[in-house]
Amino acid sequence: MTTESELYKSIGVRGYSSLECWRKDGTFHLRLAAPASCYRCPQCGNRDVIRRGTVDRIVHAPRIGMDRTLLLIQTPRLECRRCERVLNAVLPNVVPKCNYTKSFARIVIDWITGAIVFVGEGKGQNALNRFWKRLRGSKAKIKAVATDMSSAYYAAVIKNLPNAKQVFDRFHIVKLMNDKLTQLRRELQREAEVMDKKVLKGLRWLLLKHPENLDESRNERIRLQEALDLNKSLATAYYLKEDLSQIWQQSTKALAAKFLTDWCRRARATGIKVLITMANTLEGHRNGILNWYDYPISTGPLEGINNKIGAIQRMAFGYKDKDYFIAKL
Repeated sequence: MTTESELYKSIGVRGYSSLECWRKDGTFHLRLAAPASCYRCPQCGNRDVIRRGTVDRIVHAPRIGMDRTLLLIQTPRLECRRCERVLNAVLPNVVPKCNYTKSFARIVIDWITGAIVFVGEGKGQNALNRFWKRLRGSKAKIKAVATDMSSAYYAAVIKNLPNAKQVFDRFHIVKLMNDKLTQLRRELQREAEVMDKKVLKGLRWLLLKHPENLDESRNERIRLQEALDLNKSLATAYYLKEDLSQIWQQSTKALAAKFLTDWCRRARATGIKVLITMANTLEGHRNGILNWYDYPISTGPLEGINNKIGAIQRMAFGYKDKDYFIAKL
């Protein structure tokens, strides 16, 4: 791997093309061109788009050494032939409607009070090093930690809080299952005949909707049932997706463990690749899933704070000074 690609990987913008770079007044500037993968409609995902020029977007990224890092990204303006709208392309690894990369900040909150106790730069375990040091100095006694299923977070918690129970966020697990269902639908649509394609088209949001939220006035329930009747694999995955939430609805942890085992067995028995992968993922994170019965916590409060941060960012039209931005948080 080249030095340049290692650099881009470290600041969370791998895949972009370098156009220019310079250092001025303690700030490292990188002018980048967006990757070809972003040439799709931000609204419907359609790749049949017309290029309508570019706009420069200024994005904050993790520091390079002691220097602040600013990215000047040439962002394509795209006209979708399907939606007939002109929109800015979605940039990979950049938070939508904000001016920082996804690897810019790692936030830790106190689950009970909701207070932000740490904001770190970078991604992976290293982003939390200063937090772990402060935590050890405070002699705090942590009983449980809620995270998503990131391997970096898992390893960091195991290393620094070996006696704490790690609870994997249930909503991230459900989202992962929704992603698997969407992946399966796309695979089936690519393989389907003309008749099947017509039924499968526009089905994504119906598959992800809770059955109680289907709109009868728009025949959503009938359309969904037609698609499920037409394709056995899709129907199997859909019903397993709906069943997954029962892991957190059992009366005891023992019953939840039994249900999880049974769900994984049924998923593997289908022979469907995406379901087998999902079953393996759940089994590999089994303890963290079941720990919810000991400590029913989630990363929900953190997601709420992230939304507020986005609102603060938009109200101020962005912050040029990263340190001031963190102080505001």
